[in-house]
Amino acid sequence: MHLHHHPFCPHSRFIRLMLSEYGLEPTLVEERVWERRPEFLMLDPAGATPVLVEPNGFAVPGGTIIAEYIDETRGATFGDRRLLPVDIGARVEVRRLSAWFNEKFFAEVSEPLVREKVFKRYMPREAGGGSPDMAAIRAARANIRYHLHYIGWLLKARNWLAGDRLSYADFAAAAHISCVDYLGDVPWDEDETAKIWYARIKSRPSFRPLLAVTMAGIPPSACYADLDF
Repeated sequence: MHLHHHPFCPHSRFIRLMLSEYGLEPTLVEERVWERRPEFLMLDPAGATPVLVEPNGFAVPGGTIIAEYIDETRGATFGDRRLLPVDIGARVEVRRLSAWFNEKFFAEVSEPLVREKVFKRYMPREAGGGSPDMAAIRAARANIRYHLHYIGWLLKARNWLAGDRLSYADFAAAAHISCVDYLGDVPWDEDETAKIWYARIKSRPSFRPLLAVTMAGIPPSACYADLDF
């Protein structure tokens, strides 16, 4: 399989983590979505990453859809390692929290920070490139604080975000946070419980490829690849 992605697209990171946890290693194809490559648009007219392409050419667009697709087509074979539980109530909670991070956290934190501090450097001005909007950056830095408190609140009564078992919710949250952490915008002194949870998930083998990611001209924060930060 092939995964059309961008290294700093949080939804792409979510799928990379999930596939790695399942031992599925796709060929990575980097997409700069603002270039609107015709071949990529044929896979997904929305022109957004990620898009998973099966060996037979079947294309599955979007992080949430890909996660559901993998669970439906392969989930049952992973037994206790399945990242979307069998129990209907547990599945609802995993989906609720995955949506929280893939939609709400994305809109309020990871998307504006990545757009302003990374993508705008590479986008032509006619596509939205240029100087970062400092007001958007300040708002995102303020917003992340209550998200960290929410993670900490959840973990006071649970082993992982959605319950006793590791799930899609943990990888969705960690994927978005990892982009922000690379940029040095996670105030880890805000919530110790959230920090301990992230250290646990960051130490998993599936995270190693993400911790090796670097961007020319944008060095990672000092704690980004540090497992004991």
